[in-house]
Amino acid sequence: MSVENGEWVMKGVSSRHPECIHTIEELEEYIERVGFLPLFANGVEGFSVEEWTDPKYWWSDNALRDPWIWREQISRKHKIAYGKFFDKKAGYISLKWLPYFVNYRRDGYDFDARWEDGLANRREKKIMDFYLRTDEDGDTLYSEEEILSTDLKKRAGFGKEGDKNYPGIITALQMQMYLMTADFRRRVNKKGDEYGMAVSIMFPPEKLWGYTKVCSAYDEKPARSWQRLFDHVKELYEEADDNEIIKLIGKKP
Repeated sequence: MSVENGEWVMKGVSSRHPECIHTIEELEEYIERVGFLPLFANGVEGFSVEEWTDPKYWWSDNALRDPWIWREQISRKHKIAYGKFFDKKAGYISLKWLPYFVNYRRDGYDFDARWEDGLANRREKKIMDFYLRTDEDGDTLYSEEEILSTDLKKRAGFGKEGDKNYPGIITALQMQMYLMTADFRRRVNKKGDEYGMAVSIMFPPEKLWGYTKVCSAYDEKPARSWQRLFDHVKELYEEADDNEIIKLIGKKP
């Protein structure tokens, strides 16, 4: 997606293109095949949902063809991770590749250990306290409460009279792989009617897929996990500039 003559222009392919992704099932299969995929076009040509879908269906409200709606449906299924994972922008990660992102981005730290070592800031802690708590045996428990991101902002003390940069903190926690989108819901007014755009509901990935699976790459060095990600993108897109790949996945630890 780019700005041309003051207007947003979507990249993509015609529905008649032999490699066009027409359905959510085709997109899910494609993500599983490539392993991880940004939502929008970026510096690695061809490495996005945008570039392999028909531009005319974006934001069309056609649930069968609109990739913007697909992201709600895919996140809800919990078969593929969705969140702001690539240069602070949205994208998908298959469960096969999720542990390597988790190990590299967290540098091997669970959030409570990051906080104890002084590597997490107070605003991050205020948000994560809604999702994590420790029982009397010292084990981490994950909240079952589904909190709309708009409600979380208020409850965590962000806003006009409170802490600032809520969007930035939420994005940082997703980039660090501590939170990801588990669903989307629309807000409900006093009459019980839905209104506005769909709002994200987030959870730690361990709540969705279990600690053992999510953290299964903790036994290798974060730099090794990073190298796996870099080599994989380079294998898929041999002509891609190394710096553009690093911009997407992050710098080597």
